[in-house]
Parts: sequence; structure tokens; C-alpha cells
Amino acid sequence: MDDTTRTELEAAAFRRLVEHLRTRTDVQNIDMMNLAGFCRNCLSRWYQEAAAERDIAMTRDEGREIVYGMPYEEWRAKHQTEASAEAKAGFAANPPSH
Repeated sequence: MDDTTRTELEAAAFRRLVEHLRTRTDVQNIDMMNLAGFCRNCLSRWYQEAAAERDIAMTRDEGREIVYGMPYEEWRAKHQTEASAEAKAGFAANPPSH
């Protein structure tokens, strides 16, 4: 597979992941962190870091809006719920390493 095709496929998979996460507003970030070790905020930060590597200015809020599909504070108001004690304990026991 040539590099252009690989990049196109990776971009398509990324877009599909982001769209999936936008539709699964029932899945909370803390649950994603506890199960997979990353969340929407991580993904938006990685996007922002990739932009910075290419000298493209992007704020944290701009990166988050790309992933969330709306301003982060709006998403939080609409979809974020209080984390359970169990979820908080799981996060504390295994904090992110990235």
C-alpha cells in the first residue's frame, strides 16, 4: 500500500471514530479512560499536537470542538454526567500515562 492511500484510509478511520464518539454521548470520558486509557479530550489533544508539529496554530478549544462537534462546555452541559464513585476510584487507581 502506498503512503497516500494509507494516509487516506487512516483519515477515513479517524473521521469514523470521531463521528462514532459524537453519537455515543452516553459514553462518558472517565469510562473511556478507565477502559481504554484515552478519551475524547486525549484525542482532541493529539489532534492539536499534530497540528502544532506542522506549524498550524490551534487552541485547545478548537481541537476539542473538532472532536466533540460543538464547543466543549456545550457538550459538557448537554451530555456529561457525574462520575460514579467506582469510576472515580478506577481513574485514581490507574491515572493516564500519556
